[in-house]
Amino acid sequence: MANRFARFQHLSVRRVISRTTRSVAGQVLIFQVALVVLLVACGVVALILQSERDTNAEARRRATAVAQTFAHSPGVLAALQTPDPSKILQPLTEAGRRAADVDFIVVMDTEGIRYTHPLPDRIGKQFVGEIGPSLAGKVFVESVDGPLGREVQATVPIENADDEVVGLVSAGMKVKNVQSQLARQLPIILGAGAGALALSTGVTALVGRRLRRQTHSLAPDEMTLMYEHHDTVLHSVREGVLIVAADGRLMLANDEARRLLELPPDAEGRLVSGLPGLDPETRALLASGREATDEVHLAGERLLAVNQRPTDHRGGPRGTVVTLRDSTELQAVTGRAEVARERLRLLYDAGLHIGTTLDVLRTADELARVPIPRFADFVTVDLADAVLHGDEPTPTATDMRRAAVSGIRDDHPLSEQGRLFDYVPSTPQARGYGSGHSQLVSDLPTATSWRLQDPERARAIIDYGIHSLITAPIQARGVVLGMASFWRGQQHEPFNEEDLSLAEELVARAAISIDNARRYTREHALAVTLQQSLLPQAMPEQNALDLAYRYLPAQSGVGGDWFDVIPMPGSRVALAVGDVVGHGLHAAATMGRLRTAVHNFSALDLPPDELLSHLDDLVGSIDQNETAETAAGVMGATCLYGIYDPVTRRYVMARAGHLVPALVHPDGTVTFPDVPAGPPLGLGGMPFRTAELCLAEGTQLVLYTDGLIEDRRRDLDAGLELLRDALTGHPGRPPEETCRDVLASLLPGHPKDDVALLVARTRELPPDQVADWDVPADPAAVSGMRDAVSQRLEAWGLSECGFTMELILSELITNAIRYGAGPIHVRLIRDRTLICEVADGSSTSPHLRYAATTDEGGRGLFLVSQMAERWGTRYTPHGKVIWAEQALPPEVAQQPAPSPADADTPLDDEAADP
Repeated sequence: MANRFARFQHLSVRRVISRTTRSVAGQVLIFQVALVVLLVACGVVALILQSERDTNAEARRRATAVAQTFAHSPGVLAALQTPDPSKILQPLTEAGRRAADVDFIVVMDTEGIRYTHPLPDRIGKQFVGEIGPSLAGKVFVESVDGPLGREVQATVPIENADDEVVGLVSAGMKVKNVQSQLARQLPIILGAGAGALALSTGVTALVGRRLRRQTHSLAPDEMTLMYEHHDTVLHSVREGVLIVAADGRLMLANDEARRLLELPPDAEGRLVSGLPGLDPETRALLASGREATDEVHLAGERLLAVNQRPTDHRGGPRGTVVTLRDSTELQAVTGRAEVARERLRLLYDAGLHIGTTLDVLRTADELARVPIPRFADFVTVDLADAVLHGDEPTPTATDMRRAAVSGIRDDHPLSEQGRLFDYVPSTPQARGYGSGHSQLVSDLPTATSWRLQDPERARAIIDYGIHSLITAPIQARGVVLGMASFWRGQQHEPFNEEDLSLAEELVARAAISIDNARRYTREHALAVTLQQSLLPQAMPEQNALDLAYRYLPAQSGVGGDWFDVIPMPGSRVALAVGDVVGHGLHAAATMGRLRTAVHNFSALDLPPDELLSHLDDLVGSIDQNETAETAAGVMGATCLYGIYDPVTRRYVMARAGHLVPALVHPDGTVTFPDVPAGPPLGLGGMPFRTAELCLAEGTQLVLYTDGLIEDRRRDLDAGLELLRDALTGHPGRPPEETCRDVLASLLPGHPKDDVALLVARTRELPPDQVADWDVPADPAAVSGMRDAVSQRLEAWGLSECGFTMELILSELITNAIRYGAGPIHVRLIRDRTLICEVADGSSTSPHLRYAATTDEGGRGLFLVSQMAERWGTRYTPHGKVIWAEQALPPEVAQQPAPSPADADTPLDDEAADP
């Protein structure tokens, strides 16, 4: 029977597949068969699931019934009360299991310990399953993985006469036994499903055959109506349709095709090669039968877009179908659209290529190059001379300078770049500049007003072949900045009104860029002027250091990098270098404020760490006082400040967020000293620490800003190594050459950030120009000091300074003895000035005051201030130093000091005796 069913199914499938899929009846047949198969399959699955559910339910019911029956059997309760319940219950459960056709019956106590089991070795062991519900007097059914495998079991309680649970009974079946019952039912279910499928398929086949038979039996009026609909659509469309047979005969032509090709009434059935009125190319195309896509052919005064395709690619009769579309108006619109598209493309390119920089001349040159050769043959751009310098233009077309000239050839007769013009009022340039409107000169040879500017050059322009001109004012924000002139020669038609609007649009886009460049030029000039005025104009005169410096502004404009060299009392020199974040006027102004503050704080002779602390407080107050409406505040600033003493060769420095300096030792080696890092200025709250170095004479101090070593292409460590390489191996190189070589090695091009570089080579003040004395705290020692100083000045050739210096020294020593504390030390230095220093251990500073006529004292510092060039006080970790400077006579100011016989003149008892 199975072979017969398979043979029937094979025949049915082959019969269905053999039907043409183009038939509606065949498609309906395939859909119905698929639907029947799906329904039968769903029914079979549903039956299987229902059978499986019924079998599982039957297994649960059987297990529950067996367990309940055995729990209530006579003798079970009594057996549980015996000393050995297994001996009595094991035979009974095995007999009951076989009689009830279950896999196991297990009797257990209330703790779940088995008394019986089909496997004797499991007796006395813990029952596998849930016994809690059964101990509560309930029947509990579950599936577990027991000793026999996956099991469906029911557990019921065994109760005594007092309804107390004294034991439990569990009966159940293995799941595979339940599934075996389902397997015995499966053939019946599948057989029923196969029968239903065969019956349904047969019925569907009969229905499909009847549908096909009815389809082929259409009535003549229905077929006529269908063809009338097709014919109506074919002849009402606004596109010509032709059908040409394989032998070249015209089989069909709709009304639109007859109109477009002007075909005769009897055209159908005739060869297309014999049809009158057809263009030879169109006739050849129709007769060839080749494929064509949107080929343009002439039909009388019309332009036809022709498409031709073969008709036999789907098994139909051989031939071609041709569609015709009138594209005469479309071609005209397409031409105008192409012109508009080209103009839009020109404006788009102008937006991309004009204004790429903030340079006026570069922007003017870009305006001159973009329109060539698509719009003009030559372009000249004339700007007011003031615009090139960032200033406002003049109201008339005078002082106009040619900023750019470009063309298709270089031998043109137009004026060269850089020439200055004063346009005659009758010229198009002057009229356009004064009125702010573009000027069109379509025929230059016949126009006369433009020739008055330069008749000879005008004659050369005409002889060259230039025949048309447009001048458009370069106008931005209501101000005319210059004129752009567009010239056409023999390669273009003369300019017209449409070209005039395009030129105005082109120039208008460039005008904003030129004005932005002009404004940037002005702001850049102001910023450069401001910064140059704020930076040191020249190095101060001093003998402690040989100096050289470089400052390079950033490519994008001026910035906030700065440096300074400040002479200090005692022949010392302070070196400072700093950086303010940002560029432009604000950064330059902030830099000037910080540099001024450093100058003011250094006048107080503060140690580097204290000076940076005051500078930090200043920056913090600037940030607090300046709001967003008034200023941008200090976005970030760093500073390195140090003081070099040529007498002791000590260099004390501190830094606030700045990079450490480089030291080039006399042997050519380079080190970066360990200077404690402090936070950038303005953060506050953190103290600054100093580092003190003893430098050999000839050591070069290299101070710089981060623009020298930092770059997007390298990190900070790589930049420091490059700096080390540039400095290493040149022990005797002068500071000026060091600056030049360092910049050449680290900055081959224009820097992205501004750079400040300061190189200082140390000098040592010769010992014979310094004299030191320790003074006892005794007023009698003053006279001895006067003698000692007088002798030293005589040895230096400065006898004429002796009286003034003795008077100054006497007052300073007397104040130190009377108001200060020991030890007292006096130092005399001969440098560019004569310097006297008196140090004591007290931190109390003297103050200058005016003494009354009746006061006995108070005139000492007043005399010192009147007789010395300048004087002051500086504090040290051990007290203070009061110093005074006296100018040297002009004839000996530049002469070296003569060597005295003794380096120091001691204070003996005789000299100290008044």
